[in-house]
Amino acid sequence: MSKKEDLEQMLRDGASQAEAFQLFDALEVVNFETMWGLWKGSEITTGQPMEGLLTAAGWYGKRFENPESVYPLVFQKPDGTLFTGNPALLPLSLPFDKVSLKSISIGMKVVRPFFTTEKSSARLRIMDYRGKPSASMVYDAKAIIDIFRKVDETTLMGVMDIKNIKQDMSYFFVLRKIR
Repeated sequence: MSKKEDLEQMLRDGASQAEAFQLFDALEVVNFETMWGLWKGSEITTGQPMEGLLTAAGWYGKRFENPESVYPLVFQKPDGTLFTGNPALLPLSLPFDKVSLKSISIGMKVVRPFFTTEKSSARLRIMDYRGKPSASMVYDAKAIIDIFRKVDETTLMGVMDIKNIKQDMSYFFVLRKIR
């Protein structure tokens, strides 16, 4: 199977953390030029406690304008309109495995006016992760780094590295280039 087929199977069926890291480690590194534009995101199910929360909140993906202007949380309203959210307001200390996805969806509608921002909230840097230097998104207000690897010209696999979260419980996702 090709790496793209492996990724598609993971998106369909889920994977263990070890399987997701095995594919991630086998992928090519990403340079800045690959990143520019709007990307649609989806989660890879690996058992990480945050899985499903972004999707329930209406997460659409990420937008990369230049190394200093990155929007890590692009959401989609029910009418299809996109807006960017402020990651500084995300409560990462919640017991995510005890929060219902329906309450996240409802709560997002309530807090949207306070959560929406036009300001960039992350930066791109080349960082070494698991032995390879690749494009990485560093959040401005959270101890989070998203590291990207290339599946093909329009598909990236990402892993969210969150400080104080066990290494074996990383959050995996896929980005597909929209424009």
